[in-house]
Amino acid sequence: MTGEWTPKTKAMDAQTVSTALSEENCLADEQCAKLEKTAIKIQSWWRGNVVRRTLLHAALGAWVIQCWWRSVQTKLLKQRRCLALKLYTCQEWAVVKMQAYVRMWQTRRRFLQARQAACVIQSHWRWRASQTRGVIRGHYEVKARRLELDIEILMT
Repeated sequence: MTGEWTPKTKAMDAQTVSTALSEENCLADEQCAKLEKTAIKIQSWWRGNVVRRTLLHAALGAWVIQCWWRSVQTKLLKQRRCLALKLYTCQEWAVVKMQAYVRMWQTRRRFLQARQAACVIQSHWRWRASQTRGVIRGHYEVKARRLELDIEILMT
């Protein structure tokens, strides 16, 4: 071995190390040191795999939680936006109704003022016409379900 460990030599090295260490028949200190280094490399490789697998599972779990949380946040944001839109719409309709009522009130007030003015003008006109033009006299009789109307207009 040159110090590099490859997966191809893993099974052979593991068997060699386990048999050599179990028999405790180390012929030389060099062979024991070499076997110990090989065992340490296998153990570090295995621990690295376990750590990487654990980190991968943790990262995937965190990713799943983050995706779920983002979807929850998106739904909440959508609900808030819908609520804000409904509130805005209600306020807009309330404003439109108030404007319509105010316009209706103003128009009705103007109409009533104009009608009152027309009534005043008509009453003055009728009074003036009756005073300057003549007198209207008349009488009526009801005979056998018929109305006889006799009107006399005198011009002065």
